[in-house]
Amino acid sequence: MTDRIEKQILLRAPQSRVWRALTDADEFGTWFRVKLHGPFALGHRIKGPLTYPGFEHIVMEVEVEQMEAEHLFSFRWHPYAVDPGVDYSKEPRTLVEFRLETVGEGTLLRLVESGFDRLPPSRREEAFRMNDGGWTMQMQNIEHHVAR
Repeated sequence: MTDRIEKQILLRAPQSRVWRALTDADEFGTWFRVKLHGPFALGHRIKGPLTYPGFEHIVMEVEVEQMEAEHLFSFRWHPYAVDPGVDYSKEPRTLVEFRLETVGEGTLLRLVESGFDRLPPSRREEAFRMNDGGWTMQMQNIEHHVAR
């Protein structure tokens, strides 16, 4: 299946802590490695440069789609839009959803990114592959971030 990426991780942190790590733009930027300009707000776009070594030239832009306090945070973006010579603005965006659920003494974080099948065929496979690996790394990053 190449239309959606699904990941989950059990975090040893309260749901409110994980929610803050996801929805506070400064905290999100710390573990995700991006310097976002402004807060996340329903229906608004927010952008900023990546701070991951080798990708500092990339500006990430997301549009917040849903914010259901401490349960669901979602946004749309252009996946693996890393070539500065390409205008990605006319391409469809994928939907990234974070769902939180209290489980025992921790929080189950489920991530789904969907909509890859709508991307141009010339970059669909690479965007899927790179984001699949990237989300594996980001789940580890948020785990370390909320454990502090």
